[in-house]
Amino acid sequence: MSIQAPFRADVVGSYLRPDYLHQARREFFAGKLSQEGLTAVEDTAITELVEKQKALGLSVITDGEFRRSWWHLDFMWGLGGVEKVSIGEGYKFANMNARAESAALTGKITGHDHPFIEHFKFLQRFAEEGIVPRLTIPAPAQFLKELEREPNLAQTRAIYPDREALLADIVDAYQTVIQEVYAAGCRNLQLDDCTWGMLTDPKFQKTAGQLVDSCGCGDDHQVDTHAKLNEILNTHLRINNAALAGCPDDLVLTTHVCRGNFRSTWAASGGYESVAEVLFGQLNVDAFYLEFDTERAGDFTPLRHLAEGKKVVLGLVSSKVPELEAIDDVIERIKEASQYVPLENLYLSTQCGFASTEEGNDVTQAQQWAKIKLVQEVAKRVW
Repeated sequence: MSIQAPFRADVVGSYLRPDYLHQARREFFAGKLSQEGLTAVEDTAITELVEKQKALGLSVITDGEFRRSWWHLDFMWGLGGVEKVSIGEGYKFANMNARAESAALTGKITGHDHPFIEHFKFLQRFAEEGIVPRLTIPAPAQFLKELEREPNLAQTRAIYPDREALLADIVDAYQTVIQEVYAAGCRNLQLDDCTWGMLTDPKFQKTAGQLVDSCGCGDDHQVDTHAKLNEILNTHLRINNAALAGCPDDLVLTTHVCRGNFRSTWAASGGYESVAEVLFGQLNVDAFYLEFDTERAGDFTPLRHLAEGKKVVLGLVSSKVPELEAIDDVIERIKEASQYVPLENLYLSTQCGFASTEEGNDVTQAQQWAKIKLVQEVAKRVW
């Protein structure tokens, strides 16, 4: 490939599913459509999506996450030693709860022959000069967080009494997946990660001191909140960096930090300052895709912690609301951000995907593509 991510006009990766794909998935889960039949429908929908992305002039293509129900759980379910489970209550968002599904362990975690490898191979068929196929997966820290959710914690500890062994197997599984998808041709891997975004929220920070002790001994300890927060941040950093260690130099690694994206609602609010020094200064990725679409994300001052040479993709255009942002307003905010990061290291995208889960956000297909066109128009004017 002659070009590399990120791009001046970029995307986070997920797109609204067409109605016929929703219908096919309903028929599949009702037992009225075979796996082969569903795959054929998915292939058609992804082909049409790629054609649309190319027609609009995007430099990056994704499969829209059309083969998934969730941005993260489907990946976890594809790992060895992991199963899909129903739990008592789904993730809590500002105005509703998500479906009550999760990922729990059945044995030791492995990463060989992940189904996402074949998914990427299908997307790779559409690669061409100037067009980069991107794979999006949840970050290792996100997987760890899922396994240590209250409904899953006892099972996780039963299989991994030693937490360090758990971390090591997560790292090994991710390294295996990365090696295999690289062999399939992937040169742009995006790690989606809500763990940092949740910890920007004061209400999550307040509960950090009451979190289950990370030693894995089963005892709860009241600890200093600041110290506990730092421990959590450093664990996230350690597992993510360990999983990415030794990646090929020509594999562009990026991360998207999110505060929740389900049917146009959100889960957390707070600026990046409390996580910035660790996240922006020490995470070993090439670029950060960051939400900055509302006051919930705070101002740009935490970007002063960005390590030299790192890039920031500003998520200034909301994927949650149908209203189209004013071009001049977006340009002005890019200028504000350039006080902390050189303009040549800044890029633009929507703040998140349009369908982090298959339900999608409360926008139309036309509004989705209007947002993408706006990103492109601003990028042309600024860069």
